Amino acid sequence: MKGPLFYSKILLFGEYGIIKDSKGLAIPYNFYNGALKIDDNPSEIAQKSNQSLKAFASYLNQLTLNEPELVQFDIDALNKDIEAGMYFDSSIPQGYGVGSSGALVAAIYDKYASEKITVLENLNREKLLTLKKIFGRMESFFHGTSSGLDPLNSYLSLPILINSKDHIEPTGIPSQKEEGMGAVFLIDSEIVGETAPMVNIFMDNLKNEGFRNMMKSQFTKYTDAAVENFLKGDFKTLYTNTKEISKIALSHFKPMIPEKFHNVWQQGIDSNDYYLKLCGSGGGGYILGFAPDYNKAKEALKDYKLELVYRF
Repeated sequence: MKGPLFYSKILLFGEYGIIKDSKGLAIPYNFYNGALKIDDNPSEIAQKSNQSLKAFASYLNQLTLNEPELVQFDIDALNKDIEAGMYFDSSIPQGYGVGSSGALVAAIYDKYASEKITVLENLNREKLLTLKKIFGRMESFFHGTSSGLDPLNSYLSLPILINSKDHIEPTGIPSQKEEGMGAVFLIDSEIVGETAPMVNIFMDNLKNEGFRNMMKSQFTKYTDAAVENFLKGDFKTLYTNTKEISKIALSHFKPMIPEKFHNVWQQGIDSNDYYLKLCGSGGGGYILGFAPDYNKAKEALKDYKLELVYRF
């Protein structure tokens, strides 16, 4: 058995901000993917995945009992496949902010949800919000709380524009230019990040009035503008706004930035060769970069592992 592939995702803009109703933009990242599988001779990693699926199935059973009007799963079929050794065969790195649990949630929903909302139907706002709510409940098993956005992006495999918590829609993004100078890229921090502790730091910060005001007057303002710039292909203004987001992150989200990247983060702001921002919740995993000239950025960051995401 081998199920369909579900891809990783990158939240280009909106990290933490979408909790406070800033705009956000998430895109599929097809470099990594995962699928449900059953093998005759499962590896140690496959067996470990199978064990965690057992616990997840038990959680989903409880979810079905608690919220039957929201979602129903064929738990018997799921348990039967888990007993047969089913696991999630994934190349998506865990704790890297690219949606490893999101892809798994999407795969389980796709295969085992009863009366599921499919990608082929007319996805109006109500259906999208229902899917997001279901996925949020499902993914909470892994993170304590979840917006449901990662699984939604993986399930639809489309760029998603978040206008606010209650207003999301699939969107189009400008075509890539193979020979473009500008780029979005990832830096591998070589540290595994954990979502829950980072989100807890953010929620604690929100108790501070100064921090709340900064989120409202600065972070949301520049994030919303950057989303608009990207969608319109106005990359010159995009860099100006991304630089501001990068400065805010270094000033107000320092615990989420691995310490060894504090200097390199500042160097990007000072040199204008690149601007770094959090990829997901931070604390490790990938760091997202924007560069007006990717070759210059590569030279400045030659000591780090870079992955190209998008060229313009």
